[in-house]
Order: sequence, then structure tokens, then C-alpha cells
Amino acid sequence: MAAHRRVRQRPGGGTTARAAVTVVLAGAATAAGFDGAAHATPQPAPAGADVDRLYREAEIATEKYNGAKEKADSARQRLSDLQDETARAQDRLNTARESLGTVAAAQYRAGGLDPALQLVLSDDPDAYLDGAALAERAGSRRHAELGRVRAQLREVEKLRGAARVEVKTLTSRRAELERHRRTVTEKLSSARRLLSGMSPEQRAGLTGGTDRATRSAGAREDAAPAQAPNARAAQAVAYAYQKLGSPYVWGATGPDAFDCSGLVLAAYRSAGVSLPRTTYAQINAGRRVSRSELLPGDLVFFYSGISHVGLYVGNGQMVHAPNPSAPVRVAPVDQMPFAGATRVV
Repeated sequence: MAAHRRVRQRPGGGTTARAAVTVVLAGAATAAGFDGAAHATPQPAPAGADVDRLYREAEIATEKYNGAKEKADSARQRLSDLQDETARAQDRLNTARESLGTVAAAQYRAGGLDPALQLVLSDDPDAYLDGAALAERAGSRRHAELGRVRAQLREVEKLRGAARVEVKTLTSRRAELERHRRTVTEKLSSARRLLSGMSPEQRAGLTGGTDRATRSAGAREDAAPAQAPNARAAQAVAYAYQKLGSPYVWGATGPDAFDCSGLVLAAYRSAGVSLPRTTYAQINAGRRVSRSELLPGDLVFFYSGISHVGLYVGNGQMVHAPNPSAPVRVAPVDQMPFAGATRVV
């Protein structure tokens, strides 16, 4: 019986030993940096994070596009003004040239007889002398007119040179516009492909998702613009509320669709205030205020690159145009990384 008991203990001891060896080996592997976690395949980022990233990158490119478009429009206007001014200057030059040509033709037909001989042969020397004095004065006037023609010619050439510079500038701006347009469309196309493979629940979890927008819209009654610092700010907030549900369209400034900077531009435009087109310029369009000082109508900016803007409406809420996944909506200010705020004055 004793031997039988010893036989039964031997396997038990072997199991314990094997377990001990396994623990030791596992500990050694962990110490050497070969634990299971080290061998695990890195998990890819959630598709939703990629969509949010693509939307942010598209928004950065959108603001660059908006800035380039603003500059291209200015260059186009300057070119048009130069062309109009050049045409007017050319008309003045042509008129002056015709006048000089008429005088020159008359002198040629007169034959250019020596003045002394004309005096001798004249039937009325007194009348001739009066005429000679008049001719001398007329010559002085023609000399002055010639000087004006030369000045007008220089003016036309200067205007044409400036127009050539503007043509080059406009060509460069158009190329820049096209680069940014391609970037925006590529980023948005990639985001749409990712979205098409996501469930409604996954899409709702995105920053600016439709479901979140619907829930946030319930904050409207608590965000009434009663404490706006002035009538213009109150009007801007009222306009933004009127546009809730409008679609996000990059490059749009209303009245039926907006991008983020286009919405705040249109809101203040309705109040008679002109704002710059891009987020980068809008942040300098008034007095900077801290987050604790926010009042309805203040512009609130997000991300380190100042690539997104909303209109503060009170109680920690803003109205903004998020991205193509959601319409204009009310959302918490703390939904995105806060970068600064400006009060339009």
C-alpha cells in the first residue's frame, strides 16, 4: 500500500515541477522582453479615428483653399481694374496722337516757307507778324501737347506691365487653388470610403456625427443669446440658429450651405460686419478673449493649426459646421481641442 501511495505521489511531484519550470521560463521570457504582449500584432486604429483625421486634414486644406481663392479673386479684380484703366489711357493717347497728326499734316501742306521771305512777300506785313506770334504760341502748345502724349504713352506701358504681373499672379493663385482642391477632394473621398464600411452606430460615434448632432440640438433653449455683448453679436447668433440643419459644403458661405469659417462669416455678414474668409485671419478679426470670458457671438477656434471655428452661443455651447458627416448644429465647446477665442468689435 505504501509503495502504491509513493507511485501516486511521483506523478504529482512531476506535475508540480513542470509547473514550476513553466513559471520560471515565463518569468525569464518576460524579463528578456519576450512576453506575449511583445509578440502581439499591433491593433490598427479604429476606422472612426481615421475618418476624423481625414476630416481634419480636409478642413485644413479647405481653409488653405479659401485663402487662395480670396487672393485669386483679389488678383482677378486688380487685373480687371488695370485692364479698364489701360483702355482709358489708350483712348486718351490715341486722341492726342490724332491731334498731333492733324497739325503735322497741315504744316506739311503749308510747305515750310522761310519766315523772312513770307514777311517780304506778304501783302499785309502787320497781319503776318500777328500770325507769326500766334504760330509761335501754337508751337509752344504743340510742344506741351507732345510732352503729354509722351507721358500718356509711358502711363500705358506702365499699366500694361502691371497687368502682365497680375496675370502671372492670377495664374499662380489658380494653380494653388487646384492643388488645395485636389487635396480636399482626395481626403473627403477617402473618408467616404471608410464611412461606407461602418455601421450606423460607428458613424454616430464620430466627432460631428449625425446622432450626436441631434442630441446636441436639444441645448438650443439653454443657449439663448440673451447675454450677447451687443446687437451685432446677437444677430450673428440668431442667424446661426436659423441655419441649423444646413449641409456642410467645403468652400461655401451660404445662404444654404457652409463650411466652418463660411458659417461665421455669413452670420456676421447678416449683422453688417465683414469678417475675413479663413480661420487663420478670423482669429485676428477682433479682441482675443479667454475661455472663461466667452460670451454669445464670440468666435471659438480649435486645434493647434487654428483649422476650425464655431460661434459661441452660451452655456458652453457653440453652433458650427462640423464636416460632411453632419449638418450645421449645436455642440459643446469642449468637444475639440480649444485653441483660442475672439470677440468681434
